[in-house]
Amino acid sequence: MINDKPLKRFGQNYLVDQNIIKKIINEIDPQFDDNLIEIGPGEGALTKFLSESLRNITGIEIDNRKIESLKNRFNNIEVINKDFLEIDLKPFAKNKKIRIVGNLPYYITSPILFQLIENIEYVYDATIMVQYEVAKRMTAGIGTKDYGILSVILNYFAEVKFCFKISPNVFYPKPKVFSALVQLKFKDNFEEEINNNLFIKIVKACFGNRRKTLKNSLSNSIFKDYNFSDIEDLLKLRAENLSIQDFIKITKLVQSQDDRIKSK
Repeated sequence: MINDKPLKRFGQNYLVDQNIIKKIINEIDPQFDDNLIEIGPGEGALTKFLSESLRNITGIEIDNRKIESLKNRFNNIEVINKDFLEIDLKPFAKNKKIRIVGNLPYYITSPILFQLIENIEYVYDATIMVQYEVAKRMTAGIGTKDYGILSVILNYFAEVKFCFKISPNVFYPKPKVFSALVQLKFKDNFEEEINNNLFIKIVKACFGNRRKTLKNSLSNSIFKDYNFSDIEDLLKLRAENLSIQDFIKITKLVQSQDDRIKSK
């Protein structure tokens, strides 16, 4: 039973199908001592099963109507009435990396994903429901129409798994689009020689003019004054045809020029 009317401003679509909920829980595979944060527990559809498996659970819930109900129903939950994007994750990872779970509001999916990347040293994994079209971009392979900024950046920072597609019929109210469950297992080791923030900027710049060659995209970006003569072969390609290793190569080239300037 839904206790409160879903609010459009929070992007609320409540999960009501028990079979899908159990499938999601199986993908999460919660363990007793997990340090787990649920984004937007809402009516507690996932929380119910998570609380049965976990010693403690933290819920970040922006809707203050839900707070007392969640606290009353689950004696092992700490509920924080706040926007997840305003949360500092570091204090939650004092003893153990965080596991993230949630049905993400579609309008802030990308900001949440980039927040997780910014806090990658504190986050172990994330099992999240997102819009199906976004899930395709998150998991797309090189050369496909969905391959882009999200694909490259997420697959650089994490192992990305498309779990399954989810029908609008399992939500109340029914969204107008399909959803999907995606799991991100964040990596511990990266290219030590490169700056991760610079890598993100490079990827965004390369996809700045998606239908044009890399040469055109970079010449119209913040990197227009850099010398890319060492990668002439890549400059003839479009960003959608570049592998993650190619983006790493470009990042190293830009970084080497910055380092030479700093050393003068």
